[in-house]
Amino acid sequence: MPLPNSGAHPVTEIDSAPPYQRWAIKLEYDGTGLVGWQRQNDGLSVQALLEEAATRLANGRPVKSITAGRTDSGVHATGQVAHLDFPADMTLVPHRVRDGLSYYLKPHAVAVLQAARVAPDWSARFSASWRSYRYRILNRPTRPALAASQLWHIRGTLDVDLMQEGARHLLGLHDFTSFRAVACQANSPIRTLDVLTVERHGEEVWIIAKARSFLHHQVRNMVGTLSLVGQKRWTPDRIAEALAARNRSAAGPTAPPDGLYLTGVGYDPDPFA
Repeated sequence: MPLPNSGAHPVTEIDSAPPYQRWAIKLEYDGTGLVGWQRQNDGLSVQALLEEAATRLANGRPVKSITAGRTDSGVHATGQVAHLDFPADMTLVPHRVRDGLSYYLKPHAVAVLQAARVAPDWSARFSASWRSYRYRILNRPTRPALAASQLWHIRGTLDVDLMQEGARHLLGLHDFTSFRAVACQANSPIRTLDVLTVERHGEEVWIIAKARSFLHHQVRNMVGTLSLVGQKRWTPDRIAEALAARNRSAAGPTAPPDGLYLTGVGYDPDPFA
């Protein structure tokens, strides 16, 4: 007995093209007053603002996003990267995506710096080869009258050379249990820290970190611990002891989110080149 409809219609090839076009975007934002990157039940998030702007650009059709790194509440970015899946039938060019999203993101302190069409399987998160952060400390006796929510104010003079000596203990492959949040959900505390430098720029001290990936609060916990070394409350060698303890209570405090910036995400090839 023949199968139902057997031979009734010619066999056609299934169109394998995805029903979307994927775009990589680079953003900057001031995290003050935001609940962080990830959409939350309460409060404004960068993700919610971006997806709302993208949906408006797509004439009301929902557009979802994936980011390279989920920044916490109050954390800023100068080089965050995300990807967006727009409907396949839209006619888009880089400047239209960049300018259209930035227009719909107003009046919030979030802007799109660059946009680039990428392959359907490209991922802002999984295609990334490194992430970099900068932490800003205002190191002077007087509190800031300007940009107070964009840095951490420490009154006493920080010894940058001692902080750099302590930072060297954290470079390379380690178990960073002592420097991750207790509630961190990463499967493993093992990470490779490629760069950790401490620099003085006038009244500011910058701590720059670079790695393929970071644990939750890892940068802020390293900064808080290094601040103890800079204030000569800890010796540089005590950083190594805290690392070896593999216990969060062995390290220093968590630095506030205000001074932390996600400054870049690396890809090979770079879609924005």
